[in-house]
Amino acid sequence: MRPIGLRARVSAAFAVGALLLSACVSLVSYELIRNTLFAERERTAVRAAYVDATVVNAGVAGPAPEVAEALRVLDTGADRYVLLHLNGEWYSRTAEPAAGSAVPAGLQEMLGRGEAGAQRIRRDSGPALVVGIPLSGSAAFYEIVSLRELDRTLQLLAVVLAAVAIMVAAGGAAVGWYVTRYALRPLTVVAEAARGVAAGDLATRLDPATEPDLAGLSHAFNDMADQLARRLERDRRFAADVSHELRSPLQTLEAAVSVVHRRKDSLDERSAAAVGLIAAEVSRFQNLVDDLLELARSDQPVHREPTGVAELARGVCTARGLPGSLVEVVPGTPGTWRVDRRRFEQTLANLIDNAIRYGGGPIAVRLGAAGGGRCFLEVDDEGPGVPEEHRPAIFSRFVRGPAANARGAKDGTGLGLSIVAGHAAAHDGRATVGDRPGGGARFRVELAGCVP
Repeated sequence: MRPIGLRARVSAAFAVGALLLSACVSLVSYELIRNTLFAERERTAVRAAYVDATVVNAGVAGPAPEVAEALRVLDTGADRYVLLHLNGEWYSRTAEPAAGSAVPAGLQEMLGRGEAGAQRIRRDSGPALVVGIPLSGSAAFYEIVSLRELDRTLQLLAVVLAAVAIMVAAGGAAVGWYVTRYALRPLTVVAEAARGVAAGDLATRLDPATEPDLAGLSHAFNDMADQLARRLERDRRFAADVSHELRSPLQTLEAAVSVVHRRKDSLDERSAAAVGLIAAEVSRFQNLVDDLLELARSDQPVHREPTGVAELARGVCTARGLPGSLVEVVPGTPGTWRVDRRRFEQTLANLIDNAIRYGGGPIAVRLGAAGGGRCFLEVDDEGPGVPEEHRPAIFSRFVRGPAANARGAKDGTGLGLSIVAGHAAAHDGRATVGDRPGGGARFRVELAGCVP
């Protein structure tokens, strides 16, 4: 499972923190507003109930109380419902016989003791408040006030506060994303500089003054790059010096061996075999020295010039005894490329030699344009191909693929494909290997800035 990135984690933390904070604020605000509204509504209902109770008490105080008339004169509106309990009977404006069932028993007992009270209930029409007030004698007045509108208002308030909490959480995530993007910008610069060094740009450096908090990291990075550049320069000089010093004795040895090799027919069988073995090893040693020299000067600037690549490719093929018809030019490809002629020729030669040694020989050499000023060179072979797990390392130095061991080939130096990758990088391109349709390997080299 791929781990979650730092920016995503920080943004999620901001969002969760903002959500928790906004949720707490919303809950507290909701409770305060709810309690305030209910308290105010109850005070209003109690005042109105006492006024109505005074009117009803005056109407039923005589020896012949006019209960219906006393209740009818009340202005209760649509949200209030009045009840009167007198002489063991319930009265309402509509004279419902079971009207008293809406009054809680506890509140009735309270008024029986001569105490006024109020209690919230829930009816079929919604929440309500029952206010009970004892009247003269054993009479008791009840007023049921509907809280349905207040309940709807609180529901709307809850929805609004929830929406606000969600928006605050989204805003917290956006702030976290922006903050981490700003905070990680210096690290992005360091990562880009590291990629530049890895790509071969050893002149890449960081400015410590750009981000004072990362000055120590910038100095350490620059020091690392300086040491890497010095080490690579020492390795390059060492390889160049060793290769150069070996060329003279190798040439002398090769000349001497060639003289003896031409006269091997006059030697006995064992001596002739030994001379042949020496000649092969000297030739292999000479190729290794040549490759080392090429690697030593691979960091030199690319000298681009207009080059007829098709003719050059056919010449490389015929020099190795291959037909020039192997070269295929994709339709629409310019005939002249701006490349380093020496590097391009050696790139193609190394790919063809690699196909001959390990791929059963090349079956196609393809030249084409990839768009955006890029061009490509492909060499197909009919060998066993390169397994997926070996492809990342096949272009490293002194690495030989499984096909080399399977075929028992010992004449390769392990540097040919590394030189190919170096020449491709020098042209701001890259070298890759894949499967050829129908079997075999397809080596592809892309070069930048070589075609208009």
